[in-house]
Amino acid sequence: MSDAHVSGTRQAWAALGGDPALLPHLVTGGPAGLLPARLPVMELARSSVAVCSLAAAELAALRAARPVPRVRVDDGAVATAFTSERHLRIDGRAPTSFAPLSRFWRTADGWVRTHANYPHHRARLLGTLGLPEDIPDPAAADAVAASFAGRRGDEIEETVYAAGGLAVAARTPGEWAAGPRGAAVRDTPLVDRVRLDDAPVRRTPPLTGESPLLPLAGLRVLDLTRVIAGPVATRTLALLGADVLRIDAPKLPETPDAHSDTGFGKRSMDLDLADRRGADVFDELLAGADVVVIGYRPGSVERFGLTPESLAARRPGVVIGRLSAWGHGPWAGRRGFDSLVQVATGIASVEAPDGAEHPPGALPAQALDHGTGYLLAAAVLRALTGQHEEGGSRLVTLSLARTAAWLLDELPAAPRPGTRDGAADPYDPEKWLTETDGPLGRLRHVLPPVGFDGSPADWSRPPGPLGSDAPVWLGAG
Repeated sequence: MSDAHVSGTRQAWAALGGDPALLPHLVTGGPAGLLPARLPVMELARSSVAVCSLAAAELAALRAARPVPRVRVDDGAVATAFTSERHLRIDGRAPTSFAPLSRFWRTADGWVRTHANYPHHRARLLGTLGLPEDIPDPAAADAVAASFAGRRGDEIEETVYAAGGLAVAARTPGEWAAGPRGAAVRDTPLVDRVRLDDAPVRRTPPLTGESPLLPLAGLRVLDLTRVIAGPVATRTLALLGADVLRIDAPKLPETPDAHSDTGFGKRSMDLDLADRRGADVFDELLAGADVVVIGYRPGSVERFGLTPESLAARRPGVVIGRLSAWGHGPWAGRRGFDSLVQVATGIASVEAPDGAEHPPGALPAQALDHGTGYLLAAAVLRALTGQHEEGGSRLVTLSLARTAAWLLDELPAAPRPGTRDGAADPYDPEKWLTETDGPLGRLRHVLPPVGFDGSPADWSRPPGPLGSDAPVWLGAG
């Protein structure tokens, strides 16, 4: 592993509790200067994919009783994967990433960013201004702009959140760090790892001669995630051989384009956990699960009794992966998305174009989402290794806000423009794209950046329609 890339990977591997003696198995390379930004975005991307790949290689070696295979991480593959939603094509159509009301707005004292990609969030934002849901976007934008221009950002933030919408006032890194929200996140580890009990080792069949080598073959994952970060994690677990069954609430629809990007390798079903029958179906699935991944804000699934302690009591030896937008502190229970976390934590301020007349900037990818997703997958893999060796139900917890702190304060600085590492090499993303036919049409999509010698090069199945699969595990019965 080249010296220029050691620090971020070492930080992440240490946060995962990994053995530093395994790091020499990792080699990085590829075109330089990708994902250019003032902050070390490429370092974050490379490091999160690298530790995920190494954790997969470690578990594969353990289950196959063979040496840890070599891991090679290519910056081109990583940069392409971190912008996967931009490369996606569905029968030739490019997806829509942001709705017209998901943007920056001028306020009386700076800027605020809203998120209105989902219809219910758009309706709640407009409701704070007394506007109807069916108002056309151009007229809605004019009304929002006129209202926000005369109000303070923090007042807009609180008013919209109180109505169930999403708006965040732009802050500098210093302003975020000095407040209680930033302080609460700063005091937590990048990857919070907890052993919940002394459940015995769960014996899984050894891997013998499989090609490709699938470290999660025979394991089952309940996927309670949506949007990007959580689905990226579970998409990675599916790549590595797990039977991943995604569960969505019938009244909380996912964006079909997002599912077309992150649904590879998985199955999908709708389940109402508030209904007695739905709760019973979940209990039956949990009884056969090895992993539960939860990507909803704290309190959302706990109200159905799905606390980590309850899950471990009902399924001893289970590994629970959990992520949220804001982590600990005053905003722990708030909804959030990558773009909003960038604005609140000061990332958008750092990346702003020169000149006060410009709105804050943005990272060259939704790197908090993707990076946290690969870190979460890595944490689940390492927790499974720990369970395989020592037993115990295990909980791993991450947040976009904590990943933001890693980017802002802990990773080595981005290369300066004009240096060899700061200059971009020729880069053609087509090398890391492919096309697959499936139930949703012909999909052009990214190839997985996670891998090791002998690992799969692509997912075993394309995504199907949301909610179309039966609530059973593959091979059950």
